[in-house]
Amino acid sequence: MKPSIIISSAIVALGLVLLGLALKSGIDRFSDRDRVVTVRGLCEKEVQANKVTWPIVTKEVGNSLPDIYRVIESNNKAIMSFLTGNGLSENEISVNPPQVYDAAAERYGRSDNPYRYQVTNVIVVTSDKVDLVRKLIDKQTDLLRQGIAIVAGDYNYQTTYEYTDLNSVKPEMIAEATSNAREAADKFAQDSDSKLGKIKTASQGQFSINDRDQYTPQIKTIRVVTYITYYLED
Repeated sequence: MKPSIIISSAIVALGLVLLGLALKSGIDRFSDRDRVVTVRGLCEKEVQANKVTWPIVTKEVGNSLPDIYRVIESNNKAIMSFLTGNGLSENEISVNPPQVYDAAAERYGRSDNPYRYQVTNVIVVTSDKVDLVRKLIDKQTDLLRQGIAIVAGDYNYQTTYEYTDLNSVKPEMIAEATSNAREAADKFAQDSDSKLGKIKTASQGQFSINDRDQYTPQIKTIRVVTYITYYLED
């Protein structure tokens, strides 16, 4: 065979070998890209509520609306004095319009009811002075001594506590959740004789704020979960 043909054949053979090696390397790298681990990072934090809404409910019954109104007006003055005299400002207190129930206007009302009217009166305290309001809730027996009966246990008028400063803790909590996810991924990689690569995907779950328990609604638990997928490498 001519030398030129031999050289050409050798070059073609070498090219095929190099092409095969390149294809193998590409396939290996592509296969490695499918090796991933998805982990979850959790962060929880307890905070004190910074807003309280306290409805103070009184109910009066009778057959004369003017008489009932005079009692309500007197009660409201006493309640306002109690609240402002113990450290709350008037702009933290609102008086709702009275709700009147007229038994005579009800088709299926009881005929033996001695009172025609039942009037519900609600004064609402909305404040960031959570500790102060909690003390006043315990101290509301002072109103009972004045003959003002505060209605308790009404499902429609529950004292509620909120935490409204979520943005101040978000960055710290996301960083901690991400760090926890990274630790879990590192442990998985070590156990599988691999190394942790770059992040493939990441998603942040919603923040949730709930009562720590039913007995301390003024203490909130904030929770966030992140989901991160990492590449695994040899």
